[in-house]
Order: sequence, then C-alpha cells, then structure tokens
Amino acid sequence: MVTAIDTLRFRLDDSAFIARCRQALADEGALVLPGFFTDHLVEAVLADALPRIDDAFFTVDATHSVYLTPPDPQLGGEHPFNRQVTSTKGCLAHDQVPTRSPLHTVYESDQFRQFLCDVLGLESIHPYADTVSGINVHFHLDGQELGWHFDNSSFAVTALMQAPESGGRFEYVAEVRDADAHGEADRMNFDGVAAVLDGEADVQELSFEPGDLVLFRGRNSMHRVTPSRGSVPRVLVVFAYNTEPGVGLSESAKLTFYGRSE
Repeated sequence: MVTAIDTLRFRLDDSAFIARCRQALADEGALVLPGFFTDHLVEAVLADALPRIDDAFFTVDATHSVYLTPPDPQLGGEHPFNRQVTSTKGCLAHDQVPTRSPLHTVYESDQFRQFLCDVLGLESIHPYADTVSGINVHFHLDGQELGWHFDNSSFAVTALMQAPESGGRFEYVAEVRDADAHGEADRMNFDGVAAVLDGEADVQELSFEPGDLVLFRGRNSMHRVTPSRGSVPRVLVVFAYNTEPGVGLSESAKLTFYGRSE
C-alpha cells in the first residue's frame, strides 16, 4: 500500500503545528507545506494519470469573467465585471480516478479532513455528493493557462504532481475585494480588479513543488496560473469539499467543467 502523507514530518494532530499553519494561512491567505505528500504518492498518481490524458475533458479557449458570472448587458464589454479572460485545461473527474489510487485514501481520511478543519477554522467538511467533483486531476499542456479569477468557494486544497518545463506559475493579488461586504464597492472593487487586469497591481507568486500541500483562500484574492510551456504537462490534484453534507454540483456546472451531467 502506498504511503500517502509524510506523517513523520507532519503531525496532523499536533496542536502547535496546527496553530502555526492557521497563523500562516491567516497572515498570507495561503499555506504551503513542502513535501507533505510522499514521493510514492506522486509517482503513483502520475503513473495512473499521464497515460490517460486523452480521457480528460479539455476546455479549449474557454473565456470567463474574473467573477465567474454571466456578463451584464447593461455594462460595456470593457467594464471589469464583463472583461473576459481565457482558461484552458484538461480534467480527469473523481469517477475517473482509480479506486486503488492513494488520492482516495487521502480524500476519505478522517484525520486529513480534521486537519483541514482545524487549519481552516471550520466545524466540518464533507465530500461532494456527486460522482465527478471530489478529486480532480488537472492537466495544463503547452500554452494552457487559468485566467485571473476569484474562487466561489472560501478555500481550495491542491497539490502539484508535476511541474511543466517552464511557466505554469501561480500568481495572486491578495484581498482585492470583500465578497461578504454589504456595499457593492467593497464586494466587487471594480477599480482594483481593473488594476490587476491592466498589469498595474503588485502581483505575488506562490511557489510550490510536486508533493507540496497548498491551501489557498481565493474568494477575495484574484489569482491565475500563467501558460505552461514545453512538452511536459503541468499536473495538479484538487481535493474539493463542502461545508455542508449532501451537496453536489448543479447539472450546468457539471456540463461546464466536465462535459457531462453525470
């Protein structure tokens, strides 16, 4: 059986370690734990995933707004709410990840979920109640990227499995907006969004290597992945959870992200 997490280095029930992780996430909006996943897990995931790139659902030249919302016809095409960016990637869905994969061991682990709750300050998290969105394996081939956007969810849990030859950098601008604010000016911050899109904002890069666990709060921080370059695909694993039990993606969302409704 593949050992998935380096529990000798990372004591998931150690209160001092959890406190340091929580503080780092609060201070930076991101947490990187280098070498959290073992080389054995990375090798097993790549051995399963790379031969199946052709089975992935690829979005080609898909465009979207930073807010991931439909355009507002009352606003012009160059308005920050409507401006379109490009995202292209391939995705293997949860039901395409072999049941023997150590990714399932991690995703279903009560200890891993409790660690995430402790760090994120959540009472509980739950797997998605559909067949596609729990574990995803993303591929970025040469020239593929994720455009600037805010996440709909309050947190993201990811792990890089393979870096491209060049490019594929994770860039972000922290706290561009306050999605929970009552006033539209703070909730949307059109001027701040325009500054990022126009290259006028200070951009930070989040560096991580294969096997690192990354927690990121992207609901208020704009972020993107720059185009990958070269013949080696960028491979990223996404673990998706919900704060409520029994929640699944809508039919339209499944068609958008996976090309199928089930």
